[in-house]
Amino acid sequence: MTERRLKVPALLVLVLAGFLTDCSTTAKDDVVTPVEIPAASMSYIVLAWNDLGMPFFSPTYDKEVLLPPYNTLWAQVIKRGSPPEIVTTGVTLEYRIVDNTYSYGKGTASPLRSYGQFWDNSFDLFGVSLAHDTGLNLVDPDIHNGLSGTMLLKGNHFEVDGVPVVPINDAGTWDPYQVAEIIVRDASSGAELARTRATAPTSDEINCAKCHGQGDVGSVLASHDELEETTFVTDGVPVLCADCHGSPALGQTGAGSSEVYLSEAIHSYHAALTTNCYDCHPGETTLFHRSVAHTTSNGNCSTCHGTSGDIAMSIANGRVPWTGQPKCVQCHTFVAEVDTGATAYRAASAHNGISCPACHGSPHAQIPSNRAVDHYQALQYQNKALPLGSCRVCHSGSKGGGLVNIVEAHGGSRPTACTVCHTGSISTNNPLEFPHRFQHRNR
Repeated sequence: MTERRLKVPALLVLVLAGFLTDCSTTAKDDVVTPVEIPAASMSYIVLAWNDLGMPFFSPTYDKEVLLPPYNTLWAQVIKRGSPPEIVTTGVTLEYRIVDNTYSYGKGTASPLRSYGQFWDNSFDLFGVSLAHDTGLNLVDPDIHNGLSGTMLLKGNHFEVDGVPVVPINDAGTWDPYQVAEIIVRDASSGAELARTRATAPTSDEINCAKCHGQGDVGSVLASHDELEETTFVTDGVPVLCADCHGSPALGQTGAGSSEVYLSEAIHSYHAALTTNCYDCHPGETTLFHRSVAHTTSNGNCSTCHGTSGDIAMSIANGRVPWTGQPKCVQCHTFVAEVDTGATAYRAASAHNGISCPACHGSPHAQIPSNRAVDHYQALQYQNKALPLGSCRVCHSGSKGGGLVNIVEAHGGSRPTACTVCHTGSISTNNPLEFPHRFQHRNR
C-alpha cells in the first residue's frame, strides 16, 4: 500500500519537472522511458494534406467522361513557440510530386487508359485549352498548375488546386498513392524553413467498362441513347456527363439541363444492381478508404454515407451533392467542438485555426491508416503513427508529449493536476478530450 502511494506522486513530479515527453513502461522494471518528439528541435513545422483523401478520374476521354485528373493540396505553416503561431506572411511554399514529373503520354500501355486524351480534348470537354501536364482549376480558373510549382495563400492556409497527377510515376509503376513534397522558404532569403511530405492520392479505377463491356465504354452512351433518345454514339464526340447532369464536384451550382444531379443519376441507377461502392469509387486495387478505425474490407462506406439508394433519395429530396456530408460528431459525441456545423470535415478547423485534417489526416485516410505513406508527418514530428496529439509538436514550452500514453498513465478520465489548468470545459475534466478543449487557464 505504501509503495502505491509513493509511485503516483513520483510520476507527477517527473511530469511537472518536464522530464517526460511521451511515456511507455516495461513490465520488467516499470521504468518510464521518454520518447523523443522530433519537432521539439524545429523552429517551424508544415502540415500538408490532400483535401479529399482519394480523388479519382476517368481513364479515357474519348467517349463518356466523369472527372478530370484533379488533385488539391492544402498546407499550414506553424512557427513553434509559446504560444505557437500560424504563419501566413513572409514565406513561400513550393510543392512537387515526387518521381512524377509528367502526365501526358502515360497510360498508353493499357487499352483502358489514355490520359493524354484529357489534354487532346480539354477544350471540347471543359472549354479550356490546356498545355500538356497542366490542369483545370475550379478555384482560380486563370491559373493552370503543373506537377510542381508554388502554393497560394488562402485565408490561414496555403493551397494548390488542380494538380493533374496520375497514378503512374516516371518509372512506369502504377500506384494510386503518389507523394507530394512541400518546402517552406523564407520569402526574402529563400532559406528553407521546413519540409514535409503528404500523400497525393489519385486513381483511375473508375472503369465503366468493367461492367458495361470490356474496352467498349461506348456501350454506356449507347444505352443512354436508347433510353433517353440522345445521339451520343452517332455524334462520335466525347461527352462530359456533367454537361447535362450538374456536378458540384466540377464547380456547378445546379442540377443542369436534365434537372437531375450526376450523383443522383449514377447512384439511383446502380442502387438496384448488385454493385458495391468499390466497383466505382476506387476500387478493388486502390481500396481508397484506409483509416484503420473507420474502414472494412468493403470500405464501410454505407455506415457514414448510406446505401446508393439512400444517397440518391437524399438528393432527390433536396440535398445538394457534396454538401450535408456525414459529420464526425455523429459518432464522436463526447466533444462538442467536433461538430463542424455546415462545414465539412475537410474544410473545418479548431484549436485556434488549425485545420482538422492537419492533425487527423485527410478524409477517408484519418490516421492511423492502413497505408504507411499516410503516416509521414505523424512520424516526422512525434515519432508515432497517431493523429498529432503531442503538444510539443507546436508548443515549445510544453512539458509533456501529450499522447495517449501519458493521459492513461496519469489517471485516464480522472481529474489530475494537468486538468486544473489545461481544460476549458466546465462540465468535465477528461484529458482525453484534448486538444479540442485544451486551453491555458490562469488559476
